[in-house]
Amino acid sequence: MNLNNALQELELLQKRLYAYHYAQASINVDGETIAPSGSAPGRGIALGILAGEEQRLMTGEETGRLLDYLGEHLDELDFVRRRQVEELKREYEYVSKVPADEYMEYARLLNESSDVWHKAKIADDFPMFLPALEKVIEYTRRFAAYYDDSKSPYDVLLDRYERGASQEYLDGFFADVRSKLVPLIQAISEKPQIDDSFVHRFYPIPVQRQFSDYLMQVMDLDRAHCTIGETEHPFTQELWNGDVRITTNYTDHNLIDSMYSVIHEGGHAKYELGIRDDLQYTVLSGGVSMGVHESQSRFYENIIGRSEPFITAIYPEIRELFPDQLDGISPHSLFLAVNKVQPSLVRVEADEVTYPLHIMVRYEIEKRLMSGELKPADIPGVWNEMYKEYLGLDVPSDRDGCLQDSHWSTGLIGYFPSYALGSAYGAQMLHNMQQEFDVWESVAKGDLSRVTAWLHERIHQYGSLYTPQQIVEKACGQFDPGYYTRYLTEKYSKIYGL
Repeated sequence: MNLNNALQELELLQKRLYAYHYAQASINVDGETIAPSGSAPGRGIALGILAGEEQRLMTGEETGRLLDYLGEHLDELDFVRRRQVEELKREYEYVSKVPADEYMEYARLLNESSDVWHKAKIADDFPMFLPALEKVIEYTRRFAAYYDDSKSPYDVLLDRYERGASQEYLDGFFADVRSKLVPLIQAISEKPQIDDSFVHRFYPIPVQRQFSDYLMQVMDLDRAHCTIGETEHPFTQELWNGDVRITTNYTDHNLIDSMYSVIHEGGHAKYELGIRDDLQYTVLSGGVSMGVHESQSRFYENIIGRSEPFITAIYPEIRELFPDQLDGISPHSLFLAVNKVQPSLVRVEADEVTYPLHIMVRYEIEKRLMSGELKPADIPGVWNEMYKEYLGLDVPSDRDGCLQDSHWSTGLIGYFPSYALGSAYGAQMLHNMQQEFDVWESVAKGDLSRVTAWLHERIHQYGSLYTPQQIVEKACGQFDPGYYTRYLTEKYSKIYGL
């Protein structure tokens, strides 16, 4: 083997891995959106085989020899190829530790589990979901031990979603955030509450779909490369920077649920659509970590989307689409309504201030699940207790409680802290962005191009070319969660007159 041949093999290997990713992702999107409700068994067979073939390719002797050879010649590679080898080697070492039959079975299990979760949520039936969830947790804990048995299972999983994250770090992060936000929430609760009753009037879903199209235009999401679908739990699936799928969920008595779902998922899409062309079809083509990814979705959703300049800019279109529902409602009233702080049951409907508490509940439950301290059957009771403790709410149903999120059904244990980290990254990004230009001047005109350009320059274009820590440093400098709690305190003190 010589270096030129090795580089050709490297390119072919990555394109073959991309083909498996494309096939599996396409099947998953179909299953979550338009596939018939009884189609899961056949989909599971296909996904299991594809996962097995992908693992066989990733961990085969030829791949091992290729990565060893290129590892010995790293100094002769350019930066991009060197990073490709490093990331492939990292994934090779993970995936090769999992027995092939278990890898395939796990892929089939996740398809089954997701299907059962959908049905269980609709039926408000946690016992229906429990057997699948128990299997997912068992597999997840076992795989974590395969990956690195020197660390606790949950630390292994946290590191997979946000490299370098650990329970020790997140315990400190959440403790600091909670210490700042609980007094803020208490102070807000003592003020007259904002009237948001008008957002719960009847909003016809066909017109909401038109509104979603408009929001995608404002975000400059090219419909030739980004489609929108409907599902129970909104998500974004990237295939390459020319094909990203976002989804939303509509309810006819809530204007803002789908509105902010579209903006949130649109933020994910902006990231993926902005990744450099030369990184496509390689292991560097996706977002670098879930924390950084969520920083983009929640930046657009909350920092931009819930700002008064943005609401004022898009208000004429909203008013035209919903003239009766918004009769007598000013842009400022709508701004206040979308920023109303009130403990709620459902995470995706939560305001910015109470949102981290929703994440903390899930974080604490996941820690106990992975350590074996908590049995899956006991999740509903613990969930309900923690919502009472953290948010002062009684949970009336598992549909609005522990069945509300799809993450555990698809094996995404360790993902939830990324939402809070991403929110904190975003607040610091805003601070740095404001040092360079007047963010709100352009946003007030409905023009997000300068905001997107800043994020593209520091984050989007690079995909996974740099490590998560390096990307965060490009946009934030030295990360300091204090920017996050200060942002929330300043914004909501002004709104509520604290």
